[in-house]
Amino acid sequence: MKLSEPSCAFDGTAYRSRGAGETIVLIHGVGMDQRSWQPQIETLSQAHRVLTYDMLGHGESRLPAEGVQLADFADQLLRLLDHLQIARAHVVGHSMGALVAIEFALRHPGRCQRLMALNAVFQRSPAQRAAVLERARTLQSEGVAATVDSTIARWFGTPVPAHLHAIAALTTDILADVNALGYARAYGLFAASDEVHAQQLPQLAMPALFMTGEGDPNSSPAMSQAMAALAPQGRAEIVPGARHMMNLTDADAVNARLLRFISAAA
Repeated sequence: MKLSEPSCAFDGTAYRSRGAGETIVLIHGVGMDQRSWQPQIETLSQAHRVLTYDMLGHGESRLPAEGVQLADFADQLLRLLDHLQIARAHVVGHSMGALVAIEFALRHPGRCQRLMALNAVFQRSPAQRAAVLERARTLQSEGVAATVDSTIARWFGTPVPAHLHAIAALTTDILADVNALGYARAYGLFAASDEVHAQQLPQLAMPALFMTGEGDPNSSPAMSQAMAALAPQGRAEIVPGARHMMNLTDADAVNARLLRFISAAA
């Protein structure tokens, strides 16, 4: 799947903008790129300006330095908003993108109108932490190809249900296209960042939605509920039957919840 809008670039960041109105920023997850937001772009841009971009080390954006931190990913978004003269935006992040969105909201609360964290990770169990660190080591030592099959199985199930074949194929294509070094550096950060916001979530100064899939074991409902409980204006929503890539597999349900949250009274 290719996005219809041509990609623009600023300061090593590839981005696209579509629609008009209040801005909604969509931040993809680790290993993905802007293509993973196509269902959201088509729906949300009917009444909003939708801004997507490739995170550092992904898609057509520049590589991050070794030892990259969440602050570097948040700064990437800040520079892009400054370049486009966007004063405030609704910020949506998926998986690692959710961590970036939270980091951005904490660092720049005046620039984030509402925060939406999809399939976020928070305070993994020892077993979950060991598994994700092992995946990070495999990625570093054996490369992207060694992790694709297990990633697709984890996100979509084994075997992949027939009605999800096209979405799983798109996800596989995106993973195959990712820059191996950029992916490895970002994944190492993702694997180690599930505790980073534990003490800061009570400082979130805007309405915050934490949403995940009922069947996502690694970004579990309990994680989203715990994060929402810490955020002063937080709420959790669980999408029935959905797994990790719910923005693609359950797009209608996700889009409806995003739009309802964005339009709700403060």
